[in-house]
Amino acid sequence: MDVNQRRRAVLACVRDEGRQTLEALARRFGVSVQTVRSDIRSLAEQGLLLRRHGEVMAFPDQENVGYDQRQIVNQAGKRHIARQAAWLITDHQSLFLGTGTTVEQLADALHGKQGLKIMTNNLHALIKLCALECELIVAGGRVRRRDQDVIGGDAWRFFQRYRVDVGIVSVGGMDSQGLLYDYNDDEVMAREALLAHAAYRILVLDKTKFDLPLRCAAGSLADYHAVITDSPLPDRLRSPLAAQGVRFLC
Repeated sequence: MDVNQRRRAVLACVRDEGRQTLEALARRFGVSVQTVRSDIRSLAEQGLLLRRHGEVMAFPDQENVGYDQRQIVNQAGKRHIARQAAWLITDHQSLFLGTGTTVEQLADALHGKQGLKIMTNNLHALIKLCALECELIVAGGRVRRRDQDVIGGDAWRFFQRYRVDVGIVSVGGMDSQGLLYDYNDDEVMAREALLAHAAYRILVLDKTKFDLPLRCAAGSLADYHAVITDSPLPDRLRSPLAAQGVRFLC
């Protein structure tokens, strides 16, 4: 594998599997840490990857990777989060489900729940939800083909029409201060409408989203009643919010 092939492989690895340490990449590609550091420096100078504290991650200002790629990243962690979220949901509740691969996993975890009424703009989740004994309402409007969901004004108007017991969403990233971000305003706008009309708000956030500030601000951890992750958040983020009643599950 020549240097260009290796750098393309490093880029694909980080985009597909999330944040990596330099040591892990060196072991994976059978080269020295110094060689990997040179590869990362080149990729970072091209705006393809971001270096931070001995780790490398996808550059935050790029558009999110395709849905099919995101589905295979940290599947075990997302399934764990989905099971935890399903544990908070009781029979006969009404739910909003937002977009994203972690929320899609929740559709599988809801098997066995009775009498749910679910409203969503997540077409991937919708396909799985059709296997449940529940009432389904789906957002109509312009479909984002790559992600197979409905966002922006169409989703905003959809979520504005209803009031539900529980709203469950994910976000594109979170910075070290617990502030949340996403890739574009359309995603943020749809989520804000969803959260505004849900009595109980749940954030599902897998570890690949940690320390990942993006271009569009999307609130903070304090906006939620429950935050579910697959890796513990630092005490400096959890403790003040837990004192205010935010519930953290991991």
